[in-house]
Amino acid sequence: MPKLKIPRALPLVATILVCALGVALGNWQTRRAQEKEEIARQIEVQGKAPVQLATSAVLANVKPFQSLRLRGKFLTQWPLYLDNRPMNGKAGMYALMPFQISESGETVLVERGWFQRDLKERTKIPSLVAPEAEIEIEGVVRSHIDRSMQLGPKETLMPGAIVQNISVPALAEALKVKMPEWVLEQTSDQGAGLQRDWPVPSNGADKHRAYAFQWYGLAAMAALFFVVTGIRRGKK
Repeated sequence: MPKLKIPRALPLVATILVCALGVALGNWQTRRAQEKEEIARQIEVQGKAPVQLATSAVLANVKPFQSLRLRGKFLTQWPLYLDNRPMNGKAGMYALMPFQISESGETVLVERGWFQRDLKERTKIPSLVAPEAEIEIEGVVRSHIDRSMQLGPKETLMPGAIVQNISVPALAEALKVKMPEWVLEQTSDQGAGLQRDWPVPSNGADKHRAYAFQWYGLAAMAALFFVVTGIRRGKK
């Protein structure tokens, strides 16, 4: 039976592809680590700044992870719920609600907190009281709402909707108001029975660097394997 002949260029091409893939993925993980470190730096800087009242001048220059105090009213007729947001190993949802600021009349989206999902009836929402009078709340600015994998068509935005992801521009269109794309993670407690142990977005830089090291190692091993097998073949 004749032996299958492998083109001489095939091992070289395969090695180049593996090395390129390893380096590319290693660079991607390195960039992710740098992004997490930059976020950690921003959080540290903004954490040292005092909590600012959200006046028109302040709202015009909002920065991510800035601490703000809002005075106004919740639009209690528009509760929304982000599904599939686990916390400490438990299935749950985030409760969100628009908030109209008294001083400027602007509306911002507030992530009020987390609650555990009913295991027997997924769509059952606990009674989450929101004050209808003018109040003050405090929170931390996030540039966007973290997204989760969307399977199937997007849900229709309506009061009380349970959705996988939320587009702030789409919500602004539904409310017929202008809204900034940033959201406020509420940290103050208004007695709604919600948890506010918000995840820290800067966590995981060391993990990304470890992944980068593994990918770079794969590229180095592929190159070394090609050189060693080439030397052995040459001796034969």
